[in-house]
Amino acid sequence: MGGLTLPDLLRSRAAGKQLGVIPKDTSVILIWLQGGPSHMDTYDLKPDAPREYRGEVSPISTVVPGLDVCELLPRHAEVADRFNLIRSISHGFANHAGGAGRFLSGYNPSKPLDPLAQSPCIGPVVSKMLQGSKDPRMPVYIASAKNVYGGGAANLGSAYLPFVVSGDPDAANFKVNNLSLAANLRDRIDDRTSLLKAVDNLKRRLDSNSTMDSLDKFNQQAISLLTGDKAVAAFDISQEDDKTRACYGRHKWGQRALLARRLVEAGCSFVTMQMQNPSVPNGIGNWDIHAVNGHLFRDNRARLPIFDQAVGALIKDIYQRGLDKKVMVIVSGEFGRTPRINSQKGTASKIMQPGRDHYPAAMSVLVSGGGMPTGQVIGSTNKKGEHPQDRPLDPNDLLATIYRHLGIDYKRHVPDLNGRPVPLIPSGTPIAELLA
Repeated sequence: MGGLTLPDLLRSRAAGKQLGVIPKDTSVILIWLQGGPSHMDTYDLKPDAPREYRGEVSPISTVVPGLDVCELLPRHAEVADRFNLIRSISHGFANHAGGAGRFLSGYNPSKPLDPLAQSPCIGPVVSKMLQGSKDPRMPVYIASAKNVYGGGAANLGSAYLPFVVSGDPDAANFKVNNLSLAANLRDRIDDRTSLLKAVDNLKRRLDSNSTMDSLDKFNQQAISLLTGDKAVAAFDISQEDDKTRACYGRHKWGQRALLARRLVEAGCSFVTMQMQNPSVPNGIGNWDIHAVNGHLFRDNRARLPIFDQAVGALIKDIYQRGLDKKVMVIVSGEFGRTPRINSQKGTASKIMQPGRDHYPAAMSVLVSGGGMPTGQVIGSTNKKGEHPQDRPLDPNDLLATIYRHLGIDYKRHVPDLNGRPVPLIPSGTPIAELLA
């Protein structure tokens, strides 16, 4: 246990306490839709556009007059008064890595094809800014993968990458001890029985002598986290009753959403859960629904009901448990999809089929909770969904809103690798409609 390097991580992160941040009791769940979901098939349908734009899905009314969503999202429709849809965010990077880096960091990537961001993304920034000022028994930043594609800690360094809980929380062999700092660490503690035995032995040794007193504070924090009950209980999704788990959906996406709720409720500040590869017939790995990858209409019918159940349940649960002021939920990918459908021969099907390509000029983002007014549509696109028509917004405006919710000054400067002060985001202001 002494070789896990967690004390070094905590020692590095303690610098965050010197930044003068006064944290609020707030959290963020980012549901990340790797690949880029189609705004035209989810949250910004255009039923009056030509067929080659609107596709096969139709909008349905929700509990909020004027706020329509895709017909394959009926659970969204039931809780529409508890979220907002932003339909006018856009940026200029049309590849996955560059789009994700731009959206999550606020900076234009210097290497748009690099799978790692060149500027620190929001999760690592939150980890740096809030570390040392929160309950040491819970990690500040937890994610289902060390990095989203195109994301990363950049010049902040690996100390601010997330604790990782990978795998499928609905799987029978899902283990709480999959929580780790990195893949190599996860491999070293993969056997649950061995880990629990080591923890029990360590506890007994510490209880029987004064070893704890001789450890520096970072080692004490590391042992507190690794042997404490709080983090273990938060990750133990089996403690949830069957009815709740069924409400979210007994599939990977639903149980990841439920796990995210458990983690923020236990005190984690920032949780990123990726929803890709739903493992259903006719579904592809992520939301990158080019015609060569799959059939757009069949993919919608397979993917969206699973997505709908997970996100609808999360929003409903956040409000029912009184977490709606504390927890902000963000649902987004790196960009939208081309408004005009592009038919090509599928790589697997060998036949012509419909799809949509990368499109950062228009996208939709769902935001919920955070104590904000809800039931709003913020901004709009033109009749064909091609570009913002009113209230144009930048990803940085959303980042500024999130930082404000967490008690982080989005105008603050932090040193880069050369010690030069750079702002957390180079531009942007909190979105007025989302402020309590």
